[in-house]
Amino acid sequence: MSRTKIFALPAVLATMLSACSAQTPPPENVPPPAAAMEPSCGADQLGGYIGRKASDDVIAAITAWRGDKPVRVLHPDSMVTMDYRPDRLNIDLDANGIIKGLRCT
Repeated sequence: MSRTKIFALPAVLATMLSACSAQTPPPENVPPPAAAMEPSCGADQLGGYIGRKASDDVIAAITAWRGDKPVRVLHPDSMVTMDYRPDRLNIDLDANGIIKGLRCT
């Protein structure tokens, strides 16, 4: 191999690799990621229930407000499925049955 080819090879390889690593900016008007969007289960509207005892009446009121959409009450030791359902409201309870959080999943 000639010396010209030996010295040109690294330059060609460097040029090829730099083309692979070039990043294009994201297109304009891209919708925000799903995590940044409003929850679709209404958890953000039920914050007034956090800290309240999850009595039958409270759970019934939340369930009635949700209509035919799914609601799941989760105690600290509850086994749950890992399927993602953004329309499902999860009501997280602490060991004393107090609502500690509401989330969509």
